[in-house]
Amino acid sequence: MNTLRKYWAIFQITLINSLAYPGELVGRSLMIVPFMWIFYQLWKVTFAAAGTDTINGMTLHGTMWYLMMAETIELSRPQLARTISENVKDGSIAYILNKPYNFLLYQFSNSMGETVFRAVMNAVFGGLMVWWLAGAPPAPLGWGFAILALFGTWIMNFCIACLIGLSAFLVEEVSPFMWIYQKLVFILGGFLIPLDFYPNWLQAIAKSLPFAYMIYGPSKLFVAPSVELLVNVLSMQAVWILVLGAILTLSYRRGVAYLTVNGG
Repeated sequence: MNTLRKYWAIFQITLINSLAYPGELVGRSLMIVPFMWIFYQLWKVTFAAAGTDTINGMTLHGTMWYLMMAETIELSRPQLARTISENVKDGSIAYILNKPYNFLLYQFSNSMGETVFRAVMNAVFGGLMVWWLAGAPPAPLGWGFAILALFGTWIMNFCIACLIGLSAFLVEEVSPFMWIYQKLVFILGGFLIPLDFYPNWLQAIAKSLPFAYMIYGPSKLFVAPSVELLVNVLSMQAVWILVLGAILTLSYRRGVAYLTVNGG
């Protein structure tokens, strides 16, 4: 119980710190507004050119709210991998590793503290913009299902981002790995285009990878909630969390053994 309180305290401190500069927080969250405007113009033209109100089961209204949720998830991600990389470069990683807490649990609590309020702010500004452009938000059931799936999304993103960050123990610079990860999320996660618009063979590939359950799953649940889809998304998230968590734990143990600290 005391251990849980320790990491809960870390989460609370990070959350409070994120509110210390409200102007910066609001300014960063406002980035979602022009993104949604651009998406609306693009998809409005797309649906008009197709001459139909529905494409592969998605309407313009549903597509816009889907993209709002996808943007909220992506823009709320903390720069965990870059932070770990900087800690390795400046030598501060030595002090962090010697602290009386589990390194991975500390990073998780810290990253969640950064994520929660960012997600709320992005959803508020993005939601208001899409409401004005495309109409009222989805039913409350969609909000509830999406929030359930968001927890799995955050855990999966933490595992992958932390794995990339741990690679700094060996190579120091992690930007290329983050770029590759981001592009995989954009394409195979359904961030830029809902997977419903992909050909069947590409949908099958995407849904066999973790990225689809980080972006597409929660976003689709948001606009088209169903118990069947919820069970599928949560079960696949659980599988990938176990796999990624095991890889992360093993990588951390081996990475620490090979770590060379620069400076400090």
